[in-house]
Amino acid sequence: MTPIWLKQTPTGIALTLHCQPGAKQTKVVGLHDGCLKISLQAPASENKANELLLAWLSKQLKIPQKQIQFISGQNSRKKQVEIWGSISAEQIAQILKP
Repeated sequence: MTPIWLKQTPTGIALTLHCQPGAKQTKVVGLHDGCLKISLQAPASENKANELLLAWLSKQLKIPQKQIQFISGQNSRKKQVEIWGSISAEQIAQILKP
């Protein structure tokens, strides 16, 4: 069964994330309001948290960062990113499971 925060789209896989900037370390902390909650070590200022999020996802999922992009929420805690390429929804769910 696919987690609530993960959705197959015509072009890839959309993740709904709740991000908490300014944390001690970057990691998945669990679920929050139907989103996957991720704490980010970077501050929210100057797009640093967004850059860290993309770099961290790229590293965790072992895919190039150019295969991840924001759909919405660059300026809010609730973000949607889309991932495409050779990774499946099941693989993403396994790697990022809370």
